[in-house]
Amino acid sequence: MSGTNCDVCVNYVYDEDYECYSCLVNLDEDEMYRFLSGTQQSCPYYRPDDEYGVVRHQI
Repeated sequence: MSGTNCDVCVNYVYDEDYECYSCLVNLDEDEMYRFLSGTQQSCPYYRPDDEYGVVRHQI
């Protein structure tokens, strides 16, 4: 499903200070509740980490 897999999202990056992956998006209180409760079907901030997308767009 698109918009649900954090592992392939451009916003999901490795944090060297904490030595783990985390999301760069700062969710507000309502968004965090929907995320933690599982009531939101997909992330509105999801962007696939597709490094070849720019090249395909130029062709």
